[in-house]
Amino acid sequence: MKDMGEAYYVIGIKIFRDRSQWLLGLSQNTYVNKVLERFRMNKCSTSPIPIQKGDKFSLMQCPKNDLEWKQMEDIPYASVVGSLMYAQTCMRPDINFAVGMLGRYQSNLGLEHWKVVKKVLRYLQGTKNHMLTYRNSDHFEVIGYMDLDFADCVDSRMSTFGYMYLLAGGAISWKIAK
Repeated sequence: MKDMGEAYYVIGIKIFRDRSQWLLGLSQNTYVNKVLERFRMNKCSTSPIPIQKGDKFSLMQCPKNDLEWKQMEDIPYASVVGSLMYAQTCMRPDINFAVGMLGRYQSNLGLEHWKVVKKVLRYLQGTKNHMLTYRNSDHFEVIGYMDLDFADCVDSRMSTFGYMYLLAGGAISWKIAK
């Protein structure tokens, strides 16, 4: 085993330390830049939110004929959503809900779904410098939040729930599920 000093970059996550203020920050700025560049969105305008309140996704937005299927054939939807899933799993709880909703339509995407994917990418463009931060504290208290939408899925009438746990002022666990 060899001591190589403090880690500054691990599995695509940049580590920032401010010892004078007892802060630790984790950032995926480099990964987000690579995703934006890969899908040619690196020069896009920004969006203030990843998904609009009240946006509904349904099977009615999926292609209904061969012409619509052909139109969606060359769109790299699954690749983009997969890249977003990695980001939201590791460091970006702020896109968790939007990515969870978009992931449901990977095999049957419509133009409306693709528009929302691009909106999430524009949101990441504006927030790529955001990071999870953790502060030193005398008492480590786990704080949890949970929400449920009570059968809001248009197609199945199933509920979507989500939770987030915080420790030392930073998110440590989050999830969304139908």
